[in-house]
Amino acid sequence: MRDILDQLEQRRAQARLGGGQARIDRQHKNGKLTARERLDVLLDPDSFEEYDMFVAHRAVDFGMEKQKYPGDGVITGWGTINGRQVYVFSQDFTVLGGSLSETHAQKICKIMDMAMQNGAPVIGLNDSGGARIQEGVASLAGYAEVFQRNIEASGVIPQISVIMGPCAGGAVYSPAMTDFIFMVRDSSYMFVTGPDVVKTVTNETVTAEELGGASTHTAKSSVADAAYENDVETLAEVRRLVDLLPLSNREKPPVRPSFDDANRIDDSLDTLIPDNANTPYDMKELITKLADEGDFFEIQEAYAKNILTGFIRLEGRTVGVVANQPLVLAGCLDIAASRKAARFVRFCDCFGIPLLTLVDVPGFLPGTSQEWNGVIKHGAKLLFAYGEATVPKVTVITRKAYGGAYDVMASKHIKADVNYAWPTAEIAVMGAKGAVEIIYRNELGDPDKIAERTADYEEAFANPFKAAEKGFIDEVILPHSTRRRVSRAFASLRNKKQALPWKKHDNIPL
Repeated sequence: MRDILDQLEQRRAQARLGGGQARIDRQHKNGKLTARERLDVLLDPDSFEEYDMFVAHRAVDFGMEKQKYPGDGVITGWGTINGRQVYVFSQDFTVLGGSLSETHAQKICKIMDMAMQNGAPVIGLNDSGGARIQEGVASLAGYAEVFQRNIEASGVIPQISVIMGPCAGGAVYSPAMTDFIFMVRDSSYMFVTGPDVVKTVTNETVTAEELGGASTHTAKSSVADAAYENDVETLAEVRRLVDLLPLSNREKPPVRPSFDDANRIDDSLDTLIPDNANTPYDMKELITKLADEGDFFEIQEAYAKNILTGFIRLEGRTVGVVANQPLVLAGCLDIAASRKAARFVRFCDCFGIPLLTLVDVPGFLPGTSQEWNGVIKHGAKLLFAYGEATVPKVTVITRKAYGGAYDVMASKHIKADVNYAWPTAEIAVMGAKGAVEIIYRNELGDPDKIAERTADYEEAFANPFKAAEKGFIDEVILPHSTRRRVSRAFASLRNKKQALPWKKHDNIPL
């Protein structure tokens, strides 16, 4: 019996070595953790249960029968994050460059199936050279099997992708279908075709970092949701995100102990809005002053900075926040902001996360570039996302809410549940100056008359009371009491149930 146990331990030791010590040392030299070290950082201590440690590929072409490694380049199993179950796979770059083979894909599919059956998130740590060329179509079939499971799991369990090395070709489509993508600066990249192919086809000279690095995908393409300095920081932030999310669409987000009084008053909010209506202010200040302990987990911070998205807690419960940012483009909605916010709203609705919308929006960004690139259809995505969301929705208008953008930003008319406004709110079709120049265009030659008309328009609409008179605003609230009013609103909506007409699925304006 002792011999058999020793043999098992020897096999395990060989599997844990992956591609060998020399390749592990190279991974460390490049500033990267190994696949197993990453799981140690991501998961609670001693919580990882590994599956398929001894699986090996079955290929025999091109001398592959001489290159077999236990585990075949991916470590799979489940563990816990702060005591809550998650399924994980971690690709091992030390084994054949982490390339995906038929059996490698089968291991990933197995834990994805288990995650679906047991209602737990899937976290993928991607560090792979792509499809294993020696296996040809079998490796491509493996990718497609993974893709199909990404599609079926969408909206059922949270899916998180962490790009910790190369991710190219077909490998990028699986992360693209997951809910969140995190990258590591200077050591991870994603692209469909690499720099060499780009050079050959388009004659563009570009580095891998410029083409598909973390800065590109967080700030330009919006493919990635955030990027961090190294493997450890990235995995720590993934733990933080998982702690905010439900395990599946059948469960509610976790409730954490809160030591921040829900009735807390913040007098500084009474002076947040500048006296000059054209002076910007930082909406993040309001978000952090509303949140439990001032904690705001921002999503896509570097992209479309004119809108803010992310998670806070109120009374220990997760809330998704969408907020216009007056510091950037005056808080206007544009194509990028609409897409960013729409995807975030839909995620929250998938997983029963209530939505708080903070509004200071002068309208949609004008210009030929916006119109020619489809701002109408992209803006409609955000409108559609809010209108179909059945989770509790609370809206606070702090200053401007003009035109169609007022409607889009979770207005009462698209079934927001509770709509508050500060006394500084201006709810109108457009600003007073523009409105007067259209209504009284025949009087434009008389500056005194125009000034009088403008003052009349401001008196009528540069406040929230016209909307409140019509019931479009539930209450005009004092800024310093916003946390208390919003917390109570969400508390009143915890048992909300809203049914939509039966449909196979909607046809959102993609």
